[in-house]
Amino acid sequence: MSNFYKDWSSFSCFFSAEYSQNFLKKCYRILHISDIESKSYQNCYPFMYFLEHGKLYYQQAKNAPLSIQPILLFYGLVHLIKACLLTIDPSYPNTTSVLAHGVSTRKLKKQQYLFFQDEVKIQKNGLFTYMAEKMFHCKNLEGEKVKMEYLLNQIPELSTLFQALEGKSTFIQAKYHHPLLVIPKQILDLYFMNANHFIKYLERNHGIQIEEVEENKKELGIRLLEPIYGNKFIHWDSREKSNVLSTDKEITCFSNELLSHYLILYNLSMIARYEIEWWSELLKTMPNKDYPFIESFLLIAAEKGPQLVYQFLENLANS
Repeated sequence: MSNFYKDWSSFSCFFSAEYSQNFLKKCYRILHISDIESKSYQNCYPFMYFLEHGKLYYQQAKNAPLSIQPILLFYGLVHLIKACLLTIDPSYPNTTSVLAHGVSTRKLKKQQYLFFQDEVKIQKNGLFTYMAEKMFHCKNLEGEKVKMEYLLNQIPELSTLFQALEGKSTFIQAKYHHPLLVIPKQILDLYFMNANHFIKYLERNHGIQIEEVEENKKELGIRLLEPIYGNKFIHWDSREKSNVLSTDKEITCFSNELLSHYLILYNLSMIARYEIEWWSELLKTMPNKDYPFIESFLLIAAEKGPQLVYQFLENLANS
């Protein structure tokens, strides 16, 4: 679970060929593939090397100036994602089409450009498209465009900054210790629902299985039949050390934190490489809200990216 993650030491067990091979065997049994023994043996070292290479990028990013951090963090995340893909696709990469980034960004407008309003476009092939489908069952994303503002809204740790700079909270705290989920009734006003509609929304839209519900003036106490970690409805705020819920009831594939991290880092890495004038002026003059959001996100991404990947692997290990 994400809240059990400490730091890179949580990955230590994966830096053992014996452990990683057994871990991959378990993953491949779930997939019901043939040649589990040989596939797990072939992939255990690439799996470990992807994790190790990703770790090196993240470690270097911590010591690097802000101007090049997006590049290091993006490629660190790319390598961690490739390790994840080996757990669900023993043949990865079986075609060159999955090696591209899978995303494109428009040329920056020099006049009055705002990162908040910039957007990325999802391509038919590439790493993003492949990971979205294989890891999170998000299909048919080709041609979709998504703005940076929307993606930044999906990062729980930025909620305080949104409150300070824009006067809105993007997440609210909840308490979850399985099987009990306790949610502030404030969520009902934000979602424009009564308690009954909200419970049906959880069951229908998120597949959450509920045993019973207790209600008081301030909270809903929901007793669950199954754990919901890894569900897009509940998130973990690594700074507040608490479970949180999005204040936006509309859930899309881009509500997934790991996908949001990938897209934001991709865009920032492209800017840091190819839009040096705008990037340098932003870092030096800090003209608007772009700077605090970008700086804060990069600090968060350095810690949260590995945590999200660890959560994905841990969920596989416990499945």
